[in-house]
Amino acid sequence: MPRSNGADVLLECLQANGVDTIFGLPGGQLNDFFDSMQRAGSAIAYYGSRHEQGAAYMAFGFAKATGQVGVYTVVPGPGVLNTGAALCSAYANSTPVLCVTGQIPSQAIGRGIGELHELPDQLATLRSLTQWSERIDHPSQISQTVHEAFRRLKTGRPRPVALETPPDVMAMTTAVPAPKVFDDSADAVFDEDLVADAAKALAGAKKPLIVVGGGAQHASAELRELAEMLQAPVVSFRNGRGIVSDRHYLGHNFVSGYALWKEADVVLGIGSRMQPYLQEWGVDAEMTLIRVDWDPTEIGRIVPADIGICGDARAVTAALRARLPGHLGARPSREEELTAVKERAAADISAIQPQLAFLEAIRAELPDDGILVDEITQVGFASWFGFPVYHPRSLITCGYQGTLGYGYATALGVKVGAGDRPVVALAGDGGFMFNVQELATAAQYGIALTVIVFNNNRFGNVRRHQQEWYEGRYIGSELRNPNFVALAEAFGVDGYTASSPDTLRPVLKQALASGRPGLIEVTVDDMASPWRFILRERVRGRIASRKEGA
Repeated sequence: MPRSNGADVLLECLQANGVDTIFGLPGGQLNDFFDSMQRAGSAIAYYGSRHEQGAAYMAFGFAKATGQVGVYTVVPGPGVLNTGAALCSAYANSTPVLCVTGQIPSQAIGRGIGELHELPDQLATLRSLTQWSERIDHPSQISQTVHEAFRRLKTGRPRPVALETPPDVMAMTTAVPAPKVFDDSADAVFDEDLVADAAKALAGAKKPLIVVGGGAQHASAELRELAEMLQAPVVSFRNGRGIVSDRHYLGHNFVSGYALWKEADVVLGIGSRMQPYLQEWGVDAEMTLIRVDWDPTEIGRIVPADIGICGDARAVTAALRARLPGHLGARPSREEELTAVKERAAADISAIQPQLAFLEAIRAELPDDGILVDEITQVGFASWFGFPVYHPRSLITCGYQGTLGYGYATALGVKVGAGDRPVVALAGDGGFMFNVQELATAAQYGIALTVIVFNNNRFGNVRRHQQEWYEGRYIGSELRNPNFVALAEAFGVDGYTASSPDTLRPVLKQALASGRPGLIEVTVDDMASPWRFILRERVRGRIASRKEGA
């Protein structure tokens, strides 16, 4: 067997499993690993962040945009802790992110000596933020440990994992076996009898409804064909947007979905937690609930499904589609009916201004396959239901984690993964300052991302709460901001200004055409609340009543 040091073996195993892009920030315990990346040359595309949180969010964005594993590397201790918010976001969004970190020297672990970057128990900390984390104690363990990491990342529910390696193990030279590559091609097993039951229930439905989430992004074609066979509208919220195009009469957003939920007799949920639908909109004995999810614990988490199928969304959807013709006659088109539902929803949400007008301006300049990355800001909230999405992985969100400030760094990773596809990031003035330093990363690596910073000199949502719930007693919600255009230009990023949807369009067109990183500052005032279309009243029964048959 060839002799290599641990760092070279680790990188070789990552490459063997398809990794060609790594985000990170160097430091003492990772010196050998960074030297390995340097010697790998063009085989590894490395993007260095200006803060560990930025590196982790870039890996998160890369994974969200591509469906591949997003990899980042940071020093142990404070470096790892700085990435905690991004690991939480990846966990919440079922996103395959791999943290590669160092450790203190092997002989000092657990002794409390006070080594640089020492934590009381880093591995325990990582295990609380990931689905699986492990330490590599010898180069001979690397191949098998990386293989297990990729098994966890690529099968079942794809949540983040972490590997930590002490610096002496990185430097240790020994004979090691060839990399062990994980192959997930055979991992698409599910219960065919349950699929048959589901197909029969769907065929008998008068008003079937399909709900999709982020776990179904790779099953777009199969889901569209299934929906067309059933004439079933496909409803999505945040992570499921674009699986069926908003141009299709069967593609429905959260607002039109709310109207359809009231009359649905069979609901098929695929790759979605379904939390707002089941917990907020409600269920009753008149609804048959079918769930498809890689995670068996998700299928009955809120409400027990009548039929629960554990498996991959694409494989199960294809099997359902194949089974249906034996049960299903020709169904008349519901295009006129469902188009009217969409039009009524569009009329309802048109009052959410100026957010909808800004989103329309962005949509007009962003190509159909362009990607919008949201942020925890008023325009971002409205994008969940008000921004038309035409392709999978074209609206990137933080899901239920709702991490303020995640957006810009994430969007940089999205753009790296998206290649030539244009990417626009939304930002509020408050959240943008969380990772403003990554303007330097955009400039250094020429990442042609355009960010639109909506500046009202306040944390808008917090200020609205203080105004509406606390009689206008404001504290901590008013902000003093820099000149964002001057700040961008100081970093080497093109700066632009706009003051309305009409002035935004030509500026955005110019920024996208430049092929350079850009920032557009848009001065805004108070905006209409979008929350009445997100937090909805119950329209069907009570959760507990399903078991009682009431």
